Amino acid sequence: MITVRQIERLWAAKFYEKLFRELMANRPEESFHYEIELNNAVPAAALAIVRLDELSQSHHPIYQQLVRTLLARQDADGGWMDPMTTALAVKALMCGQGNGLAIDRGLVYLAGLQREEGIWPNIPLRRMPGDAAASAFILYLLGDSERFRGAVRIFEALNWFETHESTLDAQTRRLWERAAVRCRLLAPVERRQAVIWS
Repeated sequence: MITVRQIERLWAAKFYEKLFRELMANRPEESFHYEIELNNAVPAAALAIVRLDELSQSHHPIYQQLVRTLLARQDADGGWMDPMTTALAVKALMCGQGNGLAIDRGLVYLAGLQREEGIWPNIPLRRMPGDAAASAFILYLLGDSERFRGAVRIFEALNWFETHESTLDAQTRRLWERAAVRCRLLAPVERRQAVIWS
């Protein structure tokens, strides 16, 4: 696992792709093939924040620098480039009980891109077909967040995956299985009420 010192060094050198790959290594979401642009700091900053939070290092000076990077790079539409990067940025900003307008705008962005059947496209165009891998990645990152579940159509997403599970490729199925554990943290009563109300 990568250390705080390594995060600092790679961030200072602007080796964003290397930092992202090092941070992603040996994580459950590693199976998702995430393309990162060479000079794109957002995914690296977001994943570094998540890792620092896991290490209880949110007090470290690099943490605030990474948060400022995310806040400065949020697009006018509330997202960060695409649905997967937005989910990663929102996850990072929610670390340590994070709260604020940037998170709210990111959740609105994700809700706006969610297709009627419950899944997301892999690019920020709502008219594009849904992407199971991108959707599993989003659900893995945010499925255990009450704020996320309140902002999106979580039950439609869960139903889509339950219905299409047998058609998923091996990598997407592995990621969905991990996402399902997080998403199923929904209280059974909450799920029953959603069925009654729909």
